[in-house]
Order: sequence, then C-alpha cells, then structure tokens
Amino acid sequence: MRLNKFLSLCGISSRRKADDLIKSGKIKVNGKVQTELGLNINEEKDDILYDGKKISIKDNFLYIKLNKPKGYICSNKDEKGRKTIFELLPNDKKLFSVGRLDYNTEGLILITNDGNFANKIIHPSYEIEKEYIVTIKGKILESEMAVLRAGVVEKDGKKLPKSKVKLLNFENNISRLSIVIDQGQNRQIRRMFDAIGRTIILLKRIRIGNIRLGGVQRGKFKELTDRELSYFI
Repeated sequence: MRLNKFLSLCGISSRRKADDLIKSGKIKVNGKVQTELGLNINEEKDDILYDGKKISIKDNFLYIKLNKPKGYICSNKDEKGRKTIFELLPNDKKLFSVGRLDYNTEGLILITNDGNFANKIIHPSYEIEKEYIVTIKGKILESEMAVLRAGVVEKDGKKLPKSKVKLLNFENNISRLSIVIDQGQNRQIRRMFDAIGRTIILLKRIRIGNIRLGGVQRGKFKELTDRELSYFI
C-alpha cells in the first residue's frame, strides 16, 4: 500500500495532504524518516510514526452507498415511529448518514462511521456536486430553467445558489430534468421548484461527486470501491 493512502486511512489527512506531511519529514517508517512520495509500505508489518506516535489503520471504517426508498427518514430513531434507513443496513456498527434526504426523496445516500470523510462531502468549501433527477407535471419552460440556473429568489427574499439544469425528456405531459448543485441547503431542490410554482412528483439523487447510484436496487446497499473512495481521500 502506498504511504499516502495509509495515512489517509489512518485518519491523519486526505491523500493529497499526506504527500505534504511526507515531504516535510514528519513520517517515519521503521525508525527512519521517509520523504519519498509514492513509497510502498507493508501496513501489517511496518511501524509507521507520525510526529513520533505510532499510527495504524482504523479498520472499523465502513463506507456504504444506499439507494434510499421513499418513506424512510435519515435518522437512527424517530419519535413518530417512521421507518429509518438504518433498518436497511448492518446493525453491528455505529453508523451515520452523510447529510440527509427528506422523507419523500429517494436515491443515493452515503453511510459511514468516518467523520473526516463525511466532512469532505458536506462542507461547502469542498463544493462536491450532487445530481438529482426531478420529475414534474407539464412542460418546463426555458425561462423557468434559466431562473433555476441563475438561483431563484424565495418569497422571503432569500436567493438560493445557482445550479446546472438540463431537460432530459418531455413525454406524456411529464418533464424529467437533471439538476446539479454543489451546496446542500435544507430541502434545496424542493425549495427551488416551489419558488417557480412547480410541484415535484418525484425527486431522486443519483450522484455525489464521482459516486453514482447505478446498479444499486431500491432499498439495497453496496460498500464503496477504492476508486470511488479515492475521489474524497
């Protein structure tokens, strides 16, 4: 395993920032300072020290993508007795959702027990794209899409962030659109369409960064691949 990947899996830093730590001479491998980028180590046999302290991979980290159905909430418990997404997941680890999807929204949600990973997705400074498929009645107008792209203004005067908007198809008096945002304000997509007087029939998230929902059936989950994780670590 490469040393920078090992440092990221230990929760020390992102893989990119790990290279800076290595170059600065803060990492020792088997008692010797290592400044070589791309160095391969044996994570099971080598002793790795960061600022003089031995570090190891937190092998209890778990990264899951779930296809959330409608009718589930993204909390561990609910005082109203509604179903939660954690009923669909392994119950032998303490997990939390990375952000939320509301009760009537379905699609991709990430589940983990790694706070650093979650922060990289949620924090606005990272500008991680989220893509949604929105279904509405009637044909959406080009002028309405222009307003969505520019950032709609709500009744209270608050302007929502800009977004990327693309009409996918119009059939049987139904419009399907792709909406891409890089901020995650509460109920942002629904508020955008409320502001232009449109009611959403179906809202589904299909992508977060490079992680896509494809191949995961509704109510099912998969662990993230190394390739998917590498986008964030």
